[in-house]
Amino acid sequence: MQITFHKQFKKRFDKLPKKIKDHFYSRLDLLIKDKDHIQLNNHSVDKAYNECRSINVTGDYRAIFKEEPNLVIFIDIGTHSELY
Repeated sequence: MQITFHKQFKKRFDKLPKKIKDHFYSRLDLLIKDKDHIQLNNHSVDKAYNECRSINVTGDYRAIFKEEPNLVIFIDIGTHSELY
């Protein structure tokens, strides 16, 4: 599976505290190993982001991504209230 990051994701990610970035990388590893792991709470967010899914990074932070065959594109990252 190939992982890529949208320009908007990179811009917001760069502004995050190091602790949140570390949590994201940990969740990314988990997603690669088991996309349905319970800690990820991987679910559809079609109403807010067409054809996208969300995973939990921390209690409040979420990462939005689009899944294609052999490709995951991270679209956005932020708190629940920032994204929705």
